[in-house]
Amino acid sequence: MTAENKTAPVPEEPVNSIPAIEDTSVTPAPETAEDNASASVATPSQAPTETGSSPVATAPEASASPAADANTGGEEEDAQHDSQVDFSEEEAALAASAPEFDLGDEASDVDSEEPETTSEETPDYTHKSKEELVTIFEQLLATRPVQTLRRDAEAIKVAFYKTYRAEVDQMRRAFIEGGGRPEEFVPTPDESEQRLKALFAQYRDKRNEYMAGLDREKEENYKTKLQIIEELKELIDGNETLNATFNTFRELQKRWKETGPVPQAHLKDLWETYNLYVENFYNFIKINKELRDLDLKKNYEIKLQLCEDAEALLLEPSVITAFHKLQKLHEQWRETGPVANEYKDQLWERFREASTKINKRHQEHFEHLKEEQKRNLELKTELCVKAEELSAAPLSTRKEWNKASDQLIEIQKVWKTIGFAPKKDNTKIYERFRNACDKFFENKRAFYLQTKQEMENNLTLKTEICVAAEALQESDQWKKTTDELIALQKKWKEIGPVARRQSDAVWKRFRAACDHFFERKAAHFASVDAQYEDNLAKKRQLLEELKAFTADSREKGFDAIKELQRRWSEIGFVPIKYKDAIQTEYRQAVDAIFAQLRGNEKEHRLERFKHKLAGMSEGGADKRIRYERDRLYNKMKQLESDIALLENNIGFFSKSKNAEAMIRDVKDKIARYREEMATIVEKINMIDKQQAE
Repeated sequence: MTAENKTAPVPEEPVNSIPAIEDTSVTPAPETAEDNASASVATPSQAPTETGSSPVATAPEASASPAADANTGGEEEDAQHDSQVDFSEEEAALAASAPEFDLGDEASDVDSEEPETTSEETPDYTHKSKEELVTIFEQLLATRPVQTLRRDAEAIKVAFYKTYRAEVDQMRRAFIEGGGRPEEFVPTPDESEQRLKALFAQYRDKRNEYMAGLDREKEENYKTKLQIIEELKELIDGNETLNATFNTFRELQKRWKETGPVPQAHLKDLWETYNLYVENFYNFIKINKELRDLDLKKNYEIKLQLCEDAEALLLEPSVITAFHKLQKLHEQWRETGPVANEYKDQLWERFREASTKINKRHQEHFEHLKEEQKRNLELKTELCVKAEELSAAPLSTRKEWNKASDQLIEIQKVWKTIGFAPKKDNTKIYERFRNACDKFFENKRAFYLQTKQEMENNLTLKTEICVAAEALQESDQWKKTTDELIALQKKWKEIGPVARRQSDAVWKRFRAACDHFFERKAAHFASVDAQYEDNLAKKRQLLEELKAFTADSREKGFDAIKELQRRWSEIGFVPIKYKDAIQTEYRQAVDAIFAQLRGNEKEHRLERFKHKLAGMSEGGADKRIRYERDRLYNKMKQLESDIALLENNIGFFSKSKNAEAMIRDVKDKIARYREEMATIVEKINMIDKQQAE
């Protein structure tokens, strides 16, 4: 076959023109470590808080009241700072990567050669029990082809160990709470785990058997395709009739397409040889031109569609999906016969150009992924250093431990946001980080074991606060007692935790005393609120009287408005939320009445001045009229000067303490001056008008 290839024409398109990219980074390894590693990163046993999620004080004044104690760690530890980051997924993946679950390097080949026949998503196994997961896996092994189980097997394995690790952690906490030492804890053997490992052994054996059968099938396919090539050579050299030759050629093409995959090592040479003899059949066998042209046209249409399909993949958002679909298109291209010579190079160049772009995107994707994983490793290394520094820090107080715990929790949160490191480093860097966190929480546990006496003292102090609160709960001195209870609540918050077994009772005792007082206070002020609502209705009624007010004379008007003001002040308080609004409305109504009264007075003054001016004119006192005009004009100028001075002073008042009241007085004075100026201007106009006549 090699000698024949050396003398044969160049095939329509070389198979190796598409750069080969090994898809090794699509599914990076999970963050795992050895199955027998120590306790989880941030899940040391957590003591409950002192119960009571709502505030102690139910009245609005008691907004400073504490919620239930957040620091009731007991002898175990201050769990408020210890269990905020969930690493159960990582720990489950760590346990699931044990050697007994290793499917070998060939595992991915099986799945790529035999893709799953169903398009359904992998079911959610996270809420299944261990026994249910084992039973489901056993049923899948018995009913489904082994090459379709990879995703389910991985999901079941991780879900199983997430539940298993939670149970082991719970047993560890119970062991420590019972007085055991953490390093002496050994989990009880789990029957479900043994069954799962046995089933995975069966699964691995079935996969290996399937892979061996797949290799044998590929070898048989290879032999079958070699035989088809030999028959194609004999067909070219034969002397059969045209129709019989063409029908035999069609049958050979059909057999070639129906034959399955061959070993990768033989694929290129096999296809080149087959394509060579297909071209020879079209070029050197004297067959009917119409049949030949029809076949070439059909191949042209197929390859044209393949070009369009390849170009459409450039718009595919997923680089991985586009790459895998492109491989299918190349398989179809190889299986399609030749086209007319005038279209041959044109079609191939178009198909090759689209393929090159897709392959370039694919290559860039994985290069970017590798760079990103390197950066992730650097970031995780920095977090390891910070966690190790915290685990080695000499902490001696509860405050220092809680602050360090918060810092470590933040570091763990940041860790969770960082993606995978390179596969060879991923497990190692996670183990390093987890060991640093474990060391920190082990040290913290040891610290809290030494604080038992402090918590007993805290219990004594909190009991004293309970006694003080109970002594105040029947008091009727609402403001004074409210301040005292809030002070007790503040003092309660400042006291450290008590042992878990006493925390709930002492907290409920204190809360009950506070709630009793504030419930009594709320009931008292509820009746006061009803009186305020009644006062509000009375003041609104009085406002309507003010708005409808009219006066026959200035003197009667002022007397009437004084009476209305007296009635307003006697009504009393209104609800606080209406206080400003209704007071503003009242001031506006009173100001409007005074403005009305002053307006009437102004008209009377102008009328009297008009009569005075007429009398002066009848007596021929022109000199007195001019004197009156000059006097008015000078007074107007003086008012202008006074207004300018007052407006300038407002800027200085804004820097003083009582600026608001002072500015309001000045603005009222300016308004009076402007009103007086307007009256003077009218008087001057009256004089000018009379002299002009």
